[in-house]
Amino acid sequence: MKSRLSLWLALIFFGMIYAQMPVPRDFVMRSTASSSSTTTGLQSDVIIEIVTQGDSAVWLGTGRGLAVMLDSTSAITFNTSTSITSGQSSPDLPEAAISAIAASGDTVIVAFASDTTANGDDQTKGDGVAINYNADDTSSVSWLYLAQPKDSTTDTTFSWDGDTLSAFPITLTIGNIIYDLAITSDYFWAASFYGGLRRLDRSNISAGWKRVPLPEDSDTEFLCGDDHSDFVLNSQEPELDGNRNHRVFSVLAYGDTVWVGTAKGINRGILDDSNCIDWAHFWYPNDGISGNWVVGMAKQEFNGQRRILAVTLRADEEGEVNGLSYTPDDGQSWISVEALRSERAYNVSSNDTLVYASTQNGLWRAKDGVNFALYQPARDAENSDEILSNYVYTSVHDTRPYYGQALWVGTPDGLARTPDPNSNESIWRIFRTEMTPQQVYAYPNPFSPYSDNILDGDGYVRFHHTARRSQLIQVAIYNFAMEKVIDYDHWLNRDEGALKWDGKDSNGRPVANGPYFCKLTYDDEDHWVKLVVLK
Repeated sequence: MKSRLSLWLALIFFGMIYAQMPVPRDFVMRSTASSSSTTTGLQSDVIIEIVTQGDSAVWLGTGRGLAVMLDSTSAITFNTSTSITSGQSSPDLPEAAISAIAASGDTVIVAFASDTTANGDDQTKGDGVAINYNADDTSSVSWLYLAQPKDSTTDTTFSWDGDTLSAFPITLTIGNIIYDLAITSDYFWAASFYGGLRRLDRSNISAGWKRVPLPEDSDTEFLCGDDHSDFVLNSQEPELDGNRNHRVFSVLAYGDTVWVGTAKGINRGILDDSNCIDWAHFWYPNDGISGNWVVGMAKQEFNGQRRILAVTLRADEEGEVNGLSYTPDDGQSWISVEALRSERAYNVSSNDTLVYASTQNGLWRAKDGVNFALYQPARDAENSDEILSNYVYTSVHDTRPYYGQALWVGTPDGLARTPDPNSNESIWRIFRTEMTPQQVYAYPNPFSPYSDNILDGDGYVRFHHTARRSQLIQVAIYNFAMEKVIDYDHWLNRDEGALKWDGKDSNGRPVANGPYFCKLTYDDEDHWVKLVVLK
């Protein structure tokens, strides 16, 4: 039987990555030419990760692969293959969603995850990582692919600080998903749900990923040189003698310090000269964090101060809440942000004194880290478009000279960018998958008003049109009997956002399941689209 924690994990991950894509595959333009390692445009509107690098690179983790934007106007997506060998370099990447990205200097490391069927159930599995050591060059890119870190059945011990520690081996890739990555001068760090915290020596890649011990659930520390004869690294449930603190969701590393978020709080590690790690363990209710399931972390630096920010979710202790917590003193004390109490967040980022929290209800920003204001979903007035979702998965405030002051926002309905992060009435540019420009269609199709493009409680289907002369588009929706259920006007020059329908009739009632015929009238012509509503 799945644990409650595992079930939550599966629901969140599938909701972020494998929810029905806003653009049907028929309209996804994917190159199959072997002479090129990239394809023009995004291949998915689900933007899970945003990482900046160098002068202008913006790495985008999507539901259908890795993309990068090197200028202010367009993205390219790296082609995929089903025949990539671990330990070898290739211009292609695995055919999978992106679960984590990290960049440092000229190096980028990317983690992959995909759906699979096991024992009759749809489940998620880790699909390894790929490393690029020359990220600025996309013309002749080469990725070193490494299979998902896992153990053999005989890997019941591992070496640490000259000792032999006991461990429960993780032999499968199902559930063994890398949710976060970090890079330091000596190591790549990977945070995995079942696989725990692992590190890869950058000077000895062939040696493979090594397991890193973390304190057991009830321990406040794990120190080098102590007696660890009773220690077992085990990410199973507590009733199976496992530790939720060995289930890792986030990692933040800099200098000699590593922060790790787990299903049982936060761990601060300090590396010694031999690269052994002394750990301190913080959790609710012992410390001031808002919840024990820590899914995202960031370092904030301003005016000579440093804060570690942590996105927390409720686990199973009474009194825990979703929210955001931070420490101003490297873990000696933790403060729960009252303004975001109970807010279901996915990620957190910062720029100087500014803090951005990406949540289910939108993007929140604070100038002082305490008093947060909510951005409205992005609208692209120039192109009569808008983000049809309140969900924000990630955001980055970009201060590089190439972009000036830019705010990047990743959502399930595309990537948005504004040159004015200080305004809630910003001018936004929205980036989505390359669509067939001369076709008129509805997407997603079939359409569920209860699960697709949810904005302020309503779901929407978007219509793609080809209007060239008209500023007015007349919309009429008919049921299978050709009875009109609703009609309305959409003006392209009045900032009415995307051309869309909420699946309701003229009386505001949800329509029944079935086929509908949508007539879009513009440029002195009627354009018909067949749409299936499936709730």
